[in-house]
Amino acid sequence: MSTPKTPRSTAKDVFSYLLMIIMLYVGVIFFITLLWQYINVQFPDPLEFYYSGATDLMRSAISTLLVVWPVFLLISWSINRDLSLDHVKEYLWVRKWLLYLTLFVASITIIVDLISLTNSFLGGEITTRFVLKVLVILIVAVAVLWFYLWELKRNVEKKTHIHRYGAILSSVMIVGWIIAGFFIVGTPAEQREIRFDEQRVSDLQWIQSEVISYWVQKDVLPENLEALTSNITGFVAPTDPLTQESYTYTVTSELEFELCANFTTDSEETSVARGGVQIERAYPVGYGGVQDNWSHTEGTVCFARTIDPDLYKQDRSYELNN
Repeated sequence: MSTPKTPRSTAKDVFSYLLMIIMLYVGVIFFITLLWQYINVQFPDPLEFYYSGATDLMRSAISTLLVVWPVFLLISWSINRDLSLDHVKEYLWVRKWLLYLTLFVASITIIVDLISLTNSFLGGEITTRFVLKVLVILIVAVAVLWFYLWELKRNVEKKTHIHRYGAILSSVMIVGWIIAGFFIVGTPAEQREIRFDEQRVSDLQWIQSEVISYWVQKDVLPENLEALTSNITGFVAPTDPLTQESYTYTVTSELEFELCANFTTDSEETSVARGGVQIERAYPVGYGGVQDNWSHTEGTVCFARTIDPDLYKQDRSYELNN
């Protein structure tokens, strides 16, 4: 039996296959990214401080999968419908090229990732998360290789339910892992509360820096936050980003002060308990607050600060001499 003449690819065929392959690649990459970040958080490495970055990647992966995977399934269904109506489209050059390209990319990905993970292994990362990452790459890559090898070899004239089963299974897995992500990353409302608290900490750090700068210049702590207002630098003490209420500033001695804010989350639960690193308290206060501890519980929390004059003697002497 002679092979049917290769049909001409229409613009619809070319762009349909391009869209499907791009959505596949993006979906697979972000699915692996999502699983890897779960592994990073659940099996933390004390040599890394990555929790905040991991949650950001989780949010990006979840957002991408919620959009990309339905598009991939829809365009795949459209292509398979065209194949069932016109069997000759099995021989489209764009179909052959892109499917073989997918097999090639999947193979290269497996090789490169295994080399990278082997390098980590030789560097001493003999951990549970190392093994889990290897399994994630292998399972996903093998699934892609198997499916598209089958797709290239199958008889398009015969009806099959594998596409339907594959769509259901992949969707269930992705939705399941996305739901699991909400238990780690938190719901959108919880993430909004966390961002508000992060802004509050940033505001307090900024105020603290200005208080220290004021003391360096005048050798006395400001009586209140209004005293920090400057027409030259343009500084105005920030207020709570949600309630717009002023933060509490109290002078407790010549060299001691407190800054207070009302938080809606517990920083231990949102960071340390889920893979973060405990930051020990560091006193006295360093210039700019780099070494200060800003861990907080839910509710009103005050941060006591003590200025060590010895830290600034040299700086003040230099300023006076110049």
